[in-house]
Amino acid sequence: MNEELKKKAEELEQTLEMQMSLAKKESEDLVKVGGAILLGGVIAFLAVRLFTGRKDKKTEKVLKVLEKEGLLDEEIHSKLTKKTQPGFLGRLSAVLVPIAINYGREQLIKKFNEEGPIKVNDE
Repeated sequence: MNEELKKKAEELEQTLEMQMSLAKKESEDLVKVGGAILLGGVIAFLAVRLFTGRKDKKTEKVLKVLEKEGLLDEEIHSKLTKKTQPGFLGRLSAVLVPIAINYGREQLIKKFNEEGPIKVNDE
């Protein structure tokens, strides 16, 4: 009877070890998925913060006061709310457009040099 108890105890320990290893593997997968989801959320949050401008609270207060006093018209509203500096995409395009044009020009010249002179058939 003592032998049977030892065998059952060993079997239970082996079963517990297998279950624990399986649980560890599953938890690793869950941690990876959770980390990926968290990273995606952080990237999405930063992208939204980067691409949507910040609203100036002082400007909003001035607009409310002017509206309350009846002095707010379209011209004043556009002057107060117009961006004074180019945004992220404006700065990025100012850098990338010349690079893209230069690359395209180089590819075109390379293509012309590979084909050789253009022959015109007189018929």
